[in-house]
Amino acid sequence: MNFNGINRFHYKVYYQIQLGGKDTVPKSKPLVFIYFTLSILGLLATWYYNFQYFSTSDSLNFGPYLKALLANSATTAVTIDIYFTAVVFSLWVLVESKRAGMKWAYIYILLCFGVGIAFSFPLFLAFREKKYQEMSSQKA
Repeated sequence: MNFNGINRFHYKVYYQIQLGGKDTVPKSKPLVFIYFTLSILGLLATWYYNFQYFSTSDSLNFGPYLKALLANSATTAVTIDIYFTAVVFSLWVLVESKRAGMKWAYIYILLCFGVGIAFSFPLFLAFREKKYQEMSSQKA
């Protein structure tokens, strides 16, 4: 894959900032592994409690779940914070996936709202890092 336009620019800027001006890409396989691990941990940690809620709830509908999310000021603040972050993450995924030449960006957005940002965010970072590694190996 040839670098062109913004992909080449973004690649150079991203890695020059990361490496303090060096024009090489680090071997970041451990970073990809860490992102994948955090993604799985985010999935397990959040859905453990979701399963607990739905196993004790009379309904699998989203309405009672949303009511529980907004039960008091503290849960409302956290809920709004998470959903606001998810919207910003979605916009960033669209922009960043275009820069990196990644396909299927909408999958991460659907996972964000359907499964959770604790799962989709590190998953996106893992695949983005893999894409940059591919771009680096093709450049060399």
